[in-house]
Amino acid sequence: MTQEQKSIHEFVQDRYASIALGQSNSCCGSDDDCCGTNDKTVTLYDAEMLVDLPVDVTGLSLGCGDPVTIAGLNAGETVVDLGSGGGIDCFLAARQVGADGHVIGVDMTPAMLEKANANKARMGVENVEFRKGQIEAMPIDDNTADVIMSNCVINLSPDKRAVFNEAIRVLKPGGRVSISDIVTEGEFTPELRADAEQWAECVTGAIDVNEYTQMMADAGFVDIAIVDKVDAGNIVTPQPGMPRIYSARITAYKPQA
Repeated sequence: MTQEQKSIHEFVQDRYASIALGQSNSCCGSDDDCCGTNDKTVTLYDAEMLVDLPVDVTGLSLGCGDPVTIAGLNAGETVVDLGSGGGIDCFLAARQVGADGHVIGVDMTPAMLEKANANKARMGVENVEFRKGQIEAMPIDDNTADVIMSNCVINLSPDKRAVFNEAIRVLKPGGRVSISDIVTEGEFTPELRADAEQWAECVTGAIDVNEYTQMMADAGFVDIAIVDKVDAGNIVTPQPGMPRIYSARITAYKPQA
C-alpha cells in the first residue's frame, strides 16, 4: 500500500472513530443527515426490517442504501459485511440466515468495533462476529462466504481493485455480492480527488459506475447488474468540477468453476 493510500485510510478511520465516539453524528463534514444517519435510516430500509433494533444500531447507520434486501439471503448462509460500522446490516442479515447461518462484520476502526460488539451483547445476537481488518486485506479464509455485502464503504477505499480481488477470494464458488455504494457519471477534477476531507465524506473517492463495474469484471465477477441507481443530491452539494453522483445497488456472482 502506498503512503497516499495509507493517509486516506488514516483520515477515513479518524472520521469514523469520531462518529462512533459521538464527536460527530454524520459522515459528512457538516452534521447534515447524509449517508443514512438518524431519521434517514428509515428511508433506506423497509420500516418492518428495523423493528426491535435499538437506536444505538439504527442511529449509527452510515449507509447509502439497503444491500440486505437485494442479497436474497437464505437460512444457513455465511455472510460477510464489509465496513460493518455499528452493525446494522449484520444484525439484519443475521435474522435472515438464522441460527444455522453466520455473519462476519469487517471494520478497521476500533471504536466502531467496540460499538458493534456492545450492540451485539445488548441484543443477545449469537450468530454475528466482528473482526478488525481492512477490506483490501480481509481477515477471512478463502472460499468462506456465500454472500458479501457492503453499504457505502467501497467508495472510501483507495484501492478498490484490491477490494474486489479479495471479495472473489473470500466468496465460495457461485457466491454473490450485494453492494450499495456511491458512484458517479464522469470524473472528479484532480483537485477534488485529492481532497481527503471529501473523500472521507463518501464523495471524492467515488468513481464512474462503468469503471466500478469493469473493476468487478476484471476481478472475475460475472452477471454484474446495477439493480437501481438514484441521484445522491441529498448527500452531496454540487460543486464546479463535480460529476453527477448516484447511490447505486449492484449485484454480481463469483463463477461456479
